[in-house]
Amino acid sequence: MSAQPLARLAGLLADPTRAAICLALLDGRAWTASELAHHVGVVASTASEQLSRLVAGGLLAEERQGRHRYLRLAGPDTAALVEDMAAFAAESASVPAPRNLRDSARRSAEARARTCYDHLAGRLGVALADALLARGVVTKDMGLIVTTPGRAWLTGIGIDVDKKRRGSRPLVRSCLDWTERRPHLAGALGAALCAHAMDAGWLEPIGTGRALRVTASGTDALHDLFGITLD
Repeated sequence: MSAQPLARLAGLLADPTRAAICLALLDGRAWTASELAHHVGVVASTASEQLSRLVAGGLLAEERQGRHRYLRLAGPDTAALVEDMAAFAAESASVPAPRNLRDSARRSAEARARTCYDHLAGRLGVALADALLARGVVTKDMGLIVTTPGRAWLTGIGIDVDKKRRGSRPLVRSCLDWTERRPHLAGALGAALCAHAMDAGWLEPIGTGRALRVTASGTDALHDLFGITLD
């Protein structure tokens, strides 16, 4: 394989503005160009130029509705790449102190529970991974797989993994959590768990970011079904 494609990809994420855009889009939503410009703190013309480069490089996909241009990550594989690189970067660099009380509260909430594209991360995501391994729903005996009894158990509690399996997407894969420095679960299983938790009202977003709050019904369900008690 030629080194040029890898170099081009690295170059796309080497720019702080483009990297910040990709990190923002890990919430799984489609954002307008103006929303992304405001979020990363650049003027609209700068955001438009960087977004075009990310689309051309295959990291972002765009949709147009009327005058609005919506951008999202190109897919789960792209989200996995960005999250893995963010985790690697966090390992090799010191995290700056929170800028203010609001920033500190946001970081604390995201570390407890957040979305990572379309699956769960933070302490909750890691706790779910541990619980599913302990209960034999997932095993690492021959690589990370969902067991046959595990699939039946998931179906019994209303989680249909196959609904989230598209194309070459793996059924389950490990994703290094950049705040916990331990793996949570991605792939179709991670997406199905996240979707079910949101649909069932176990979790609810905090504001417009990636942070999630565990509801009262979610606290009971996580304890009864998975044996999880978050502090």
